[in-house]
Amino acid sequence: MIKKTLSLIILVILLTGCAAESEENQTLTISAAASLTDAIQEIAASYEESHNVNIKLNLAGSGKLAQQIEQGAPVDLYLSANQAWMDQLAEKKLVDPDSRTNFATNRIVLVGSKGKKLKGPIQELQTWSENEQLAIGDPESVPAGTYTKQALKTIQVWPKIQNQLVFASDVRQVLAYVESGNVDFGFVYASDAQISDQVSVLTTLDSDWHKPIIYPAAIISDSNQKNHAEKFLSYLKSKPAQKVLHKYGFQEVDDQ
Repeated sequence: MIKKTLSLIILVILLTGCAAESEENQTLTISAAASLTDAIQEIAASYEESHNVNIKLNLAGSGKLAQQIEQGAPVDLYLSANQAWMDQLAEKKLVDPDSRTNFATNRIVLVGSKGKKLKGPIQELQTWSENEQLAIGDPESVPAGTYTKQALKTIQVWPKIQNQLVFASDVRQVLAYVESGNVDFGFVYASDAQISDQVSVLTTLDSDWHKPIIYPAAIISDSNQKNHAEKFLSYLKSKPAQKVLHKYGFQEVDDQ
């Protein structure tokens, strides 16, 4: 009887230990737009300190991340830099519609390396030297590039500068091109320009020239960590997380 009781106690201890270990090793995988890199890394680190979950970040252009999710990549939460890519996943029922929420907004700015100066009004961009190159995110997959294209088409200079454009895989690559001097100018988010001490903001594009820059988030439909994903989404919209986003140049947005 004593041996049987001891065996049961040992079994309970082992099962409890395994359950605890399983709980400790739970991982929440978040695919986030490259422009969120610094902010989301800080937010995730802070969140891990007070919650029993490990966070794995996958950072890239919003379009690339959406395509990965469509192809079955193991993701729990998607943070996009625009509504279009989120809409595409929603249409394919790959995200939980009830979880979808907006958490930040941004602006597009033109940057140049330190010391560079604006050659004239942005509306006269086509009159600048044809030898000067402009980097933007690929409009087909990078929201920052999409917004930039919309703005430049609005002011009727887009068709006239095709030979000067260099497309990048995400907005951080645009920033790197300008920092390294590989291109003369680049269009990035205000939040990206803020983290670099190697570039100067030359002008901010009028928000009326492009669609509103709103960052949406949603839980992936087949996520196995929906509970943790829901809690992280709530934290993302909390004052501490919003304070971090603001520190990196993002603004708050009312959920729509």
